[in-house]
Amino acid sequence: MPDNMATTPLPPEAVTQAAARLRTLLFEIKKVIVGQDLLLERLLVALLARGHVLVEGVPGLAKTLTIQTTAQAIGASYKRIQFTPDLVPADLIGTRIYNQQQGTFEVELGPIFAQLVLADEINRAPAKIQSALLEAMQERQVTIGTQTFRLPDPFLVLATQNPIESEGTYFLPEAQVDRFMFKVVVGYPGVHEEITIVERVAQTFQPIIEQMSADELRALQGMADQVYVPPAVTEYAVTLVRATRAPAEVGLPELQRAIAYGASPRGSVNLIVGAKALAIVRGREYALPEDVRDLAPEVLRHRILASYEGLADEISTEEIVRRVVAAVPVPRVHVGDPHATRSPDGLRDDRA
Repeated sequence: MPDNMATTPLPPEAVTQAAARLRTLLFEIKKVIVGQDLLLERLLVALLARGHVLVEGVPGLAKTLTIQTTAQAIGASYKRIQFTPDLVPADLIGTRIYNQQQGTFEVELGPIFAQLVLADEINRAPAKIQSALLEAMQERQVTIGTQTFRLPDPFLVLATQNPIESEGTYFLPEAQVDRFMFKVVVGYPGVHEEITIVERVAQTFQPIIEQMSADELRALQGMADQVYVPPAVTEYAVTLVRATRAPAEVGLPELQRAIAYGASPRGSVNLIVGAKALAIVRGREYALPEDVRDLAPEVLRHRILASYEGLADEISTEEIVRRVVAAVPVPRVHVGDPHATRSPDGLRDDRA
C-alpha cells in the first residue's frame, strides 16, 4: 500500500457525506437493536477496514440478531452457519459431487461463499472446521479438490461464541483468534434498555430497509484506505502493542511475569487500519491517537496470552490492556499549525 504521505488527501465534504451515510445505516439497524453502541460501531469499523469480528457474550444478548440486522441493512449476500461438533469442512466450503449422467465431478460451493458470513457459536467447531475457516478468513479463498475459488468482495466473517459453556466446545487456537480484527465482549443491557427490549419484543419489528449496497460499501472501504495517519499515531499504536510484550518499557515491570506472549505485529496493523476506518465513521479525513486508544481493548484483548503466574494472580488480559493503555502517553496531534511540517491535508504531529 502506498505511503500515506503520498496519497491524495480526502475532500472533507466527501468524508462528511460518508459519515452521514453510515449514521443513516446505524439508525436503520437501531430500529431493531437496543443499545449495543460499542458493538455496532465496531461492526461499522470492521466493514470499512475489511476485518473479521469475534463477538463474545452470554446467550440472549442479541449477538446473532445484531449481525443479521446489519446484513439486511447493507443489502449484502448473507449466510448463517450454525457450528456444531459434527460439522465437516465440506459443510462449510463445499465439496465435489459426482454427476452420474455426465460422468464428471462438479463443485457444489458451500455457505462460506457470501459477503457476510455469520459463524454462530464458533467455539463449537472442531479443528478441521476451524482450519477450513482459517484459510477463508486470511486468504479470502478456499480450495476444493485441486481447484481454488475466490470468495466474494467484500467478505467478512462475524463470529459469535458463548463464554459460559464447556460442554461440546473447542477452544479457538491462538492462530485462529489472531485472524479476527476485533474481539467485542457484549455485556448485559442497562435497566432502561432492557425495558425497551421487552416492549419491542411484544410488538412487531419494523422491517429493515436496505440503506447501502455492496458497491457503496466497497467505495467507503477505498475511502478509508486514503485516510491520513500522522507518524505520531503510528508510533503510538506500535508502542501500545510493544508494551504488551515488554511492559517494563512503559513503567509496568510487575506485569512482565503475568504475560506469556504479547500481541503480534498484526495488532499494530489492525490498530492503524481500524483507526483509519473509525476516522471515517467519526467524520474525519485523518486519524487521531484517540481512535487508536478507543480501539485498543477490542484489538488487543484476544492477542495477549496470560502466563500461569498471571492466571494464579487473577490478572486478566482485560486488566493487562487497561493498564498498558493507561501507562502509554497519548501523543498530541494538532490541525492547522502554520509552522508545522504538514501532510497534504495540513496535519501536524507534536509529541507531548
